Amino acid sequence: MKRIVPLCFLALFLLPGFIQSQNLTKNKKQLVQSIEKHEANLIEISDKIWNLAETAFEEIGSAKILADYAEEQGFTVERGVAGMPTAFVATYGSGKPVISVLGEFDALPGISQKATPTKSPLVEGAAGHGCGHNLFGAGSLGAAIAIKELIAQGKIKGTIKFLGTPSEEKFFGKIWMVRAGLWDDVDVNISWHPGASTIADVQSSLALIDFKIEFFGQAAHASMDPWNGRSASDALELYTTGINYYREHVKPTVRMHYHIQDGGQVVNVVPDYARLWMRVRDTKRAGMMPVYEQAVKMAEGAAIMANVEYKVSLISGIYEVLVNREGGKIMQSNLELLGPIQYTDAEITFGKKIQEVTKKQQVGMDSEIKPLEFTKEHPGGGSTDVGDVSWNVANINLAVTTAPKDTPWHSWAVVACGGMSIGHKGMIYASKAMSMTMLDLFENPELVAKVKAEYVERKGAEVYKAIIPDGPPPIPMQK
Repeated sequence: MKRIVPLCFLALFLLPGFIQSQNLTKNKKQLVQSIEKHEANLIEISDKIWNLAETAFEEIGSAKILADYAEEQGFTVERGVAGMPTAFVATYGSGKPVISVLGEFDALPGISQKATPTKSPLVEGAAGHGCGHNLFGAGSLGAAIAIKELIAQGKIKGTIKFLGTPSEEKFFGKIWMVRAGLWDDVDVNISWHPGASTIADVQSSLALIDFKIEFFGQAAHASMDPWNGRSASDALELYTTGINYYREHVKPTVRMHYHIQDGGQVVNVVPDYARLWMRVRDTKRAGMMPVYEQAVKMAEGAAIMANVEYKVSLISGIYEVLVNREGGKIMQSNLELLGPIQYTDAEITFGKKIQEVTKKQQVGMDSEIKPLEFTKEHPGGGSTDVGDVSWNVANINLAVTTAPKDTPWHSWAVVACGGMSIGHKGMIYASKAMSMTMLDLFENPELVAKVKAEYVERKGAEVYKAIIPDGPPPIPMQK
């Protein structure tokens, strides 16, 4: 007798990701179920942080939302760590291995946006999550909670830590957390970042250093007696001109940026004060430091030409990410188990509209799971204080699609996606991928050993030295 398979049952096998899900172990299936159980709460947390859009070291509400939920789930939470009111550590379990996961939650100034595919500020001139950190923090917490539940049930042994890390966009809060020794007992750290593709990230980042240059002159009437003035803004302009000429004589891996913070207040006064924020990057800290030293020397030259005084102050600096391919392989295997994120027609339309408005090819979303990439010696891209973490503990990175392909990052378009289902789907997917990768480490000591061995080999004889001034973090005065 011929057996007839119901169409509804057959359809299950045609759904992307269904066959892969059948290969999940019992514990991995439970992780997925746990995250789906918490999904509504995680989305609510993410959306609250998206609405708050708090910037560097001012993420009071955002940090509280995450820390409070961790506490509700049974974590022991230590708040205000490393001298930062918005930094915290949530811990559950005991013994080895100790696995940590990072959560960021700061926004960027000036890019407020509604969850719509055309530019429309939610609050004119306000901040927005143009790097998806509202998703970052909530997604990482979801992964930590899923692991915590397995530890609580006695199915795995060890310690899980969720670290709430403030001010990634400006002052790089993780540097002070590293200095406070918060990863000293950790075996492996996990991190992710929202992106326009889904990959086990085995590329490095750019090392970076920030410093402030101030010029001090003599004020005078700009028309009646300008000869009695010594213009601080002249020095500033001479300095930036010098930097722009210097660009021709640095290696292609170098990037230099500046922001003029004060060039004088009115047109009819020779300004006696000027200030700019200067940034130097390179793919390696070793290549960055000589450029930084030259840029500092150039400030003296500008001051001499304008006959003014000057001061250079270090703000902070970060290392490039120390890649871990053994960790990347573990993450890659879990991405392949999960399969790609699936999108509705409405979500694809939303993504294509963003691409249309930002003048990109209208190809929609990219969540395809591609093979593990070759690690480039000199990658492009941005910088992150995850680099400093990675020089102090073995680190595994992940990127997950939360915006359409080729979306301009740090823009209103990313803010829009982070406040609706495209971002939410990426966040939940990241929770699953990270928790499954952590589970592999908890269940397989040999994997932990391999990841740690690569970390030791890649670090070599390099002695980590935080690029921050002495003293506490630069916490702004509360209004």
